[in-house]
Amino acid sequence: MKRRDFLKSASALAATTAVSAPAIFSPAKAQGRQETLLVISESGPNNIDIHGVGTNVPGYEVSWNCYDRLISHEMKDVNGTAYYNKDKFKMELADDMNVGDMSATFKLKKNAVFQDGTPVTAKDVKWSLDRAVSVGGFPTFQMGAGSLTKPEQFVVVDDNTFRVDFAKKDRLTIPDLAVIVPCIINSELVKTHATEKDPWGMEYTKQNTAGSGAYRVVQWTAGTEVILERNDKWVGGPLPKIKRIVWRMVPSAGNRRALLERGDADISYELPNKDFVELKEAGKLNIVSTPFSNGILYLGMNVKNPPFDNLKVRQAVALAVPYQKIMDAVQYGLAKPMFGAPADKPTEVAWPQPTKFNTDIEKAKKLMAEAGYPNGFETTLSFDLGFATVNEPSAVLIQESLNLIGIKTTINKIPGSNFRTELNKKVLPLYINVFSGWLDYPEYFFIWCYHGKNSIFNTMSYQSKDMDAFIDGAVNAAAIGDKANYEKDVKGFVDLAFADVPRVPIFQPYVNVAMQKNVSGYQYWFHRRLDYRALVKG
Repeated sequence: MKRRDFLKSASALAATTAVSAPAIFSPAKAQGRQETLLVISESGPNNIDIHGVGTNVPGYEVSWNCYDRLISHEMKDVNGTAYYNKDKFKMELADDMNVGDMSATFKLKKNAVFQDGTPVTAKDVKWSLDRAVSVGGFPTFQMGAGSLTKPEQFVVVDDNTFRVDFAKKDRLTIPDLAVIVPCIINSELVKTHATEKDPWGMEYTKQNTAGSGAYRVVQWTAGTEVILERNDKWVGGPLPKIKRIVWRMVPSAGNRRALLERGDADISYELPNKDFVELKEAGKLNIVSTPFSNGILYLGMNVKNPPFDNLKVRQAVALAVPYQKIMDAVQYGLAKPMFGAPADKPTEVAWPQPTKFNTDIEKAKKLMAEAGYPNGFETTLSFDLGFATVNEPSAVLIQESLNLIGIKTTINKIPGSNFRTELNKKVLPLYINVFSGWLDYPEYFFIWCYHGKNSIFNTMSYQSKDMDAFIDGAVNAAAIGDKANYEKDVKGFVDLAFADVPRVPIFQPYVNVAMQKNVSGYQYWFHRRLDYRALVKG
């Protein structure tokens, strides 16, 4: 799609959506507007089990609100927004946590029950964590990022006491118990739906919640709607004020904006940035913008196969990206640039941080010729259609700019329900994606995205023994408090990532949330999704 065609189609869409947006709140009115929250977004979950194969980012939101974990995070204030405190934990399903030298012991809340009234026991906790480290794919790798790899590490002491044995000293182990994956599942219920081919009952949990969390799914129509109701038996925290969540998928950004402006929707967090800027200026809604913790939007290249196995081609791509055009025309300033650092700027012990690349078409052309591609080549440029408001205009601008150095791209729009699966096949030659590390440490991001050993989100198929050594070194140094070697290794892996450039950082996105003035309690979490438990209407 050419840029002018995209802009023309966008204008036509805006014209059609400006006439009238669908009145989609009527079913919720019967439940009482005060206790019902209407959430609208561009896309929805493809699976409501965080352990499922290819569960997409919207699926995280369901899991977070419907399941408990042993522990969670306290909140802190960051520029007026409630923001999770990565260094302070609070109890959720556990009543007490005792961390020893090589283990952590948890006492469970004695009055905790699953949504069907079944008491939560240490056996359920063990079965759930055994499942997480055994199903493979993303959940198992996530557990492994905190050195949680074997069922033998999870020990039932008694019905109310559970122990995690550490495989080694790793500062990521305890934080990793507070992310979405180690959720506690009603094991006896799910076992009744398990089969020989599906021993963990994943077909059942794909469409049914089986947790002890604050909400439960009562209706889900894929691509259209998720309805959740409060679990009044929840003991993981203060009982939420909102009794019912109606989450509707409204693909048209124009319709989402119209619904907010009319007051028919309560909250939305997926609008074009231009809309967020205009809505903030209008002053009729509350707009909150928060940088993704440990996250970037980037242009990835599969370095295993030609032509992106050639370093000079990758450098040429990095010099052809129209960084500032994307910042201005797509982000409207609501993002942090991850490009254009001064040539003499020293590498920081931090992530994310900007590269020293800027748009330089002539230099990019020269590198293409040196790489043996003076006339360029053809390839595909893929993106997640579930987040088209940012991805599509970015793809059009990148397509236009790459064409100037001879790289002719065909834009490949992958439905949001399939994107994670396609990405993890590691066959896409060129793609736009966002990755945000749940644990806000530089080495954690690089474990996921650059390590050569079984790294799920190393979708570039990048292999470097030096990179692996830097990442492993940083993990080990952090575990023993070796600050000097930690800083050396972090700088080492950042420098190498920018030198080998298997992916091109473009910007650090913001989570932008638009809410009616009577909605409060928004909290920013590492997973970037809504926590319904804290939201209030009044």
